[in-house]
Amino acid sequence: MQQKETLNPRELTDISGLPEAGRVVAIDPGTKRVGVAVCDEHRIVSRPLPVIQRTSWKKLLVQIQNTLAEFDAVALVVGLPYNFDGTESEMSAEARGMAGKFALSLNVPVFLQDERATTYEARGRLWSAGIEGKELHQAVDSEAATIILSDFLSRVGNTGV
Repeated sequence: MQQKETLNPRELTDISGLPEAGRVVAIDPGTKRVGVAVCDEHRIVSRPLPVIQRTSWKKLLVQIQNTLAEFDAVALVVGLPYNFDGTESEMSAEARGMAGKFALSLNVPVFLQDERATTYEARGRLWSAGIEGKELHQAVDSEAATIILSDFLSRVGNTGV
């Protein structure tokens, strides 16, 4: 593990450290499942990847490291869940903590992205595509990660789809 200083939460929202080119991976953190998405190297199209079952920090870290390596990704985006009124919840603190641990453990910059209502939007997209039941349950987290990534890419001036 790298020795780095603990980051101020604001530093994880400052996008100035994002490399100009290359793939980005995003996650929708949950207590049991973590949705994952990746964009192409031109940061035009985002797509969902298989959900990661969250059993321990070490296993999650290894799986994220493997995903970053597999896609030669240059950054990781962690969804930050706010309440609808803009306040933070317990899960917000969990996501911030997770992002901080990733920032200390990975060789790529880590960013936070507001993920308010992404799960609802993901469900709507999947329902519109005719996906229901167990299949929807298995796909919703990574579809939410795709939305998080698209929102992040839009924030940095790219068009995520």
